[in-house]
Amino acid sequence: MPTQMMKAVQSHAFGGPEVLVYEDAPKPTAKAGEVLVRVHAVGINPPDWYLRDGYKALPPEWQPKLSFPLILGTDVSGVVEAVGDDVTEFAAGDAVFGMVRFPSMGESRAYAQYVAAPAAHLARKPEGIDHAQAAAAPMSLLTAWQFLVALGHDEANPLQADRHRPVPLDGKRVLVNGAAGGVGHFGVQVAKLKGAHVTAVASTDHEAFLRDLGADDFIDYTKTAPEDVARDLDLVLDTLGGPGTSRFLPVITRGGALFPVFPLGFVDTGEAKTRGVTVSTTQVRSSGAQLAELGPLLNEGRIRVAIDSHFPLAEARTAHERAAQGHIRGKIVLIVT
Repeated sequence: MPTQMMKAVQSHAFGGPEVLVYEDAPKPTAKAGEVLVRVHAVGINPPDWYLRDGYKALPPEWQPKLSFPLILGTDVSGVVEAVGDDVTEFAAGDAVFGMVRFPSMGESRAYAQYVAAPAAHLARKPEGIDHAQAAAAPMSLLTAWQFLVALGHDEANPLQADRHRPVPLDGKRVLVNGAAGGVGHFGVQVAKLKGAHVTAVASTDHEAFLRDLGADDFIDYTKTAPEDVARDLDLVLDTLGGPGTSRFLPVITRGGALFPVFPLGFVDTGEAKTRGVTVSTTQVRSSGAQLAELGPLLNEGRIRVAIDSHFPLAEARTAHERAAQGHIRGKIVLIVT
């Protein structure tokens, strides 16, 4: 039987946005435990361009050894076309969304007209949001939720020796750095939903947007360094992370916590222990069960999805160029026709 084909965005080498090519690729099939999804929209996330570049920021021993061509992407929303023989929770015609096979590198293959996804990584799409909004949610929202509320799994933490443990948020003072971005704008909403007093850190243009999402206070980092004005914080969710995350340690109360989403480059010199601050991170993982739990919040508008911009799937290169410009409000989405 001839191989069926579809359109996909593939790369045949590591590099910049120019390596992304819209072309024919083999259409996947649903194996045992899988669902074949006809994709309507794809959410773009930082791991997409990390993989496109060959994960240069990782230590050499962590860099994946992959074969080309690669299809990037993890976050999809679409309609079930077929299911594996043992799948009973979904049927053809169901609208679904999810983060596929993350953190497996290069195996999710979402920048395409069809994706084969483990049923356990999908949930029914909330009826109150469209496919673009649904595709924009999974990785960023799961990251915020797994950092702040519940891990939802018992996998070993590849980023630190100890299990990451979210902290109680009700009545606490929480600062979200990088608050206008994908993880950040969900972090603001999740912390507020759980009863925290939330300070959002972003650039000038995002103040009204973040206050509308529930931020109690706003710090414009282009005018004032947040560590110079914030005081007595119980938790900092630093969505930017990296070497600069240690600047928040002096403004966190004893017994508080610092959660860097991107921990690479952070060196703990003992200051955190001296100050009685817990520094902890985790690796977001696919979870259809958690997305099903979050679905009603999305459906009711208690958690809202912000879309920075839309691009056709064929223009994934341009979407990555937009991402490289930074100052993204919410998420970038690819629309699949």
